[in-house]
Amino acid sequence: MTIALIYLAVVNLVTFFLYGIDKWKAKRSKWRIEESTLLWWAAFGGSIGALLGMKAWHHKTQHKKFTIGVPAILIAQLIVAGILLLYYYAE
Repeated sequence: MTIALIYLAVVNLVTFFLYGIDKWKAKRSKWRIEESTLLWWAAFGGSIGALLGMKAWHHKTQHKKFTIGVPAILIAQLIVAGILLLYYYAE
């Protein structure tokens, strides 16, 4: 359980800062982080970091694949986490 929490903390911090870095690069017309990369980081456990990054950096807030996709990923992750916790504590 501790390893999972450490993993989630790290992946969410990385995701949060990836959104910030991409916003910084967008303002300076530099090479950007691909949208698929940002979404994959959210899907691999960084959905909270992605949402916080979208809010903090005001980034990707006009793109439906982010405004709908990231919350949908978070909901799916919460459902899976709930099922796993129920299974874990049922034994």
